[in-house]
Amino acid sequence: MESAQTLQRPQVDVPATDFDPYADEVLDDPYPHYEMLRELGPVFYLSRYNAYGIARHAEIDAVLRDPVTFCSSAGVGLANFHMEEPWRKPSIILEADPPMHGRTRKVVAGLLAPASINKLRPTFERQAELLVERILDKGSFDAVTDLCEAYPLKVFADAVGIPAEGREKYLLPYGDMVFNAFGPVNERFKACLAKAQDGAIAWIAEVCRRENLTPDGFGAQLYKAADEGLLAPEEAPMLVRTLLSAGLDTTVFTLCNAILSFSRHPEQWAHVHANPALARQALEEVLRYESTFHSFYRTTTREVEVAGVPMANEQKVCVFIGSANRDPRRWGESADKFDVTRRASGNLAFGTGIHGCAGQMIARLEGEIVLTALAKRVRNIRLEGKPVIHYNNSVRGYTSMPVSVSAD
Repeated sequence: MESAQTLQRPQVDVPATDFDPYADEVLDDPYPHYEMLRELGPVFYLSRYNAYGIARHAEIDAVLRDPVTFCSSAGVGLANFHMEEPWRKPSIILEADPPMHGRTRKVVAGLLAPASINKLRPTFERQAELLVERILDKGSFDAVTDLCEAYPLKVFADAVGIPAEGREKYLLPYGDMVFNAFGPVNERFKACLAKAQDGAIAWIAEVCRRENLTPDGFGAQLYKAADEGLLAPEEAPMLVRTLLSAGLDTTVFTLCNAILSFSRHPEQWAHVHANPALARQALEEVLRYESTFHSFYRTTTREVEVAGVPMANEQKVCVFIGSANRDPRRWGESADKFDVTRRASGNLAFGTGIHGCAGQMIARLEGEIVLTALAKRVRNIRLEGKPVIHYNNSVRGYTSMPVSVSAD
């Protein structure tokens, strides 16, 4: 079958660009590049990758809300799984279309529904309070390792029910590999795949086995769903792996982006410190202003027009989430301003439609709880050195971020 890489450029009158969204210099500061893409038009052609691109909020929202025309089963990365052999088995929830998607999504969404995750709130709050005590005692620390990674590695991994040993070594490299795979097979992806193959992939497979999970965690509940016939037996461990890859790195990076945003905009932190009840609203603004996910793909299932541009069947379409969340057509002239008083609902940080992130409720819960705990105790957050970007093909976060905090 013809590979996606051999498809010819569509013969249509659409702006073309050799822009590379995966270049280091773009990842350093993508927002001026996103402005350029939005100004090209509602649809443009990425000549390097033989894919259409969309960078405006309205068109991305429409594409994500039409899973029949713009499918996920061909992969949510650049590779077209309908036209080339996947390098790994596709996700049975993220890279599945109805009816399979509805069946597996229903089970996972039930686990992560508000009624379920709210039971975790007291434990999550206590762990956040303990963590804030530790960083206040330190005064100066690395926000990435000591806060943004430490919290979800504890509370989320505990909630899934995996063993404690090996989390810090293996969980994040595994997620890094998964999210890098949404882009091209570049040197960045090859390097993280090699790192994951050096223990992380085998470790993940082992800890997701039924006998290695705690009896009351999300993982055990997925196996119970298989016992009840809601899942096939082989699907339970696959969904446990999906929880770990989808629910950890994104929360880590969201917290990184929050700490950096508040350290750069102390007047905004002053609002939250003065009124910790603003934490949830502030988190939404962080998700809009510094989106964790920056881009992924959908694939056309038929000939279709988007904003007047005809697209063939099996055409890859890159949606630039990070750009949509800064689009002044949606957010007004202050789109590039960080403002925690903004009502940022409608941001696409977790996607939208039937493939909107199934774990967004628990991710929002973790973020809200951490920001609330910080707001109650921490008056000042200061950046004490240059943050080190974590380069990834799809998500935006940091490897190191030296900061200091002080209390009232």
